Amino acid sequence: MERVLIIGSGPAGLTAAIYAARANLKPLVLAGGLYGGQLMLTTEVENYPGFVEGILGPELMVRFREQAERFGARIENVDVTSVDFSATPLAVRTPDAEHFAETVIVATGASARWLDIPGEERLRGRGVSSCATCDGAFFREKHIFVAGGGDSAAEEALFLTRFGHRVTVVHRRNRLRASKIMADRVLAHEKIDVLWDTVVHEVLGETHVTALRLRNVLDGAVRDVPADALFVAIGHIPNTSVFTGQLDLDEQGYIVSPDGTSTNVEGVFVAGDVYDVRYRQAITAAGAGCRAAMDAERYLEAAEFKVSSLAPL
Repeated sequence: MERVLIIGSGPAGLTAAIYAARANLKPLVLAGGLYGGQLMLTTEVENYPGFVEGILGPELMVRFREQAERFGARIENVDVTSVDFSATPLAVRTPDAEHFAETVIVATGASARWLDIPGEERLRGRGVSSCATCDGAFFREKHIFVAGGGDSAAEEALFLTRFGHRVTVVHRRNRLRASKIMADRVLAHEKIDVLWDTVVHEVLGETHVTALRLRNVLDGAVRDVPADALFVAIGHIPNTSVFTGQLDLDEQGYIVSPDGTSTNVEGVFVAGDVYDVRYRQAITAAGAGCRAAMDAERYLEAAEFKVSSLAPL
């Protein structure tokens, strides 16, 4: 029986592990086959406090993990295949084991949607990104492209005008899907161009992005255009498939939390991008992990007090 079981090992999950371990709760972290979350796909991280010169995303996550293990967290690189939150103790299954816990913290995050085109994965972190807030500052006075046409793409494009000398939005339709106010801001901005009826067909470059191969969806014409960066802004996919039917999810699949930590199941808490559709930053995820661990600790303390108060004298 685990007192605290944490599912996920990005900034939210590992911060929760640090706090739970320091509270002597000996948490078990089911980290997944590839631990570390989205930061494992990031190169330089310059906006995480405490690292004046910046730090590589994978190195930052190694430090998170080592700090959690230093205080006694146990971390297993296994995926969760199913859960049963219908009764206590809470059950969490992996391919080779079944774990039971008094509390569970879900910190499985969300994965960026990618275009799945040639060159995209190879140049990820070398000019291809899914986070303008994280990586926009690396492309000052550069020509930046944004793939997408919804509110996410509009927000990314507007933010990137702070850095790039030109921002070009590539959209497969002849009008933006973004809300009217966001679309109007994009179309009115002097630094932003829009390529209509166009998709990114390939990302070009050896060590970094140098050009994009674009295809017109109407006539099929293909052309190469110089580019310094491509930000893919076509949404995220919350990693919540194993919680379907167990936790309340919204229309997009994100976990519903009325206060940012609790869920519809008593003893199950949530942290990070698996519910946060607004910020999606390492620092906010870490803060959410802290809150979830502290709330889990308070939940356990309250349960112990309830049991002791009912014990016969």
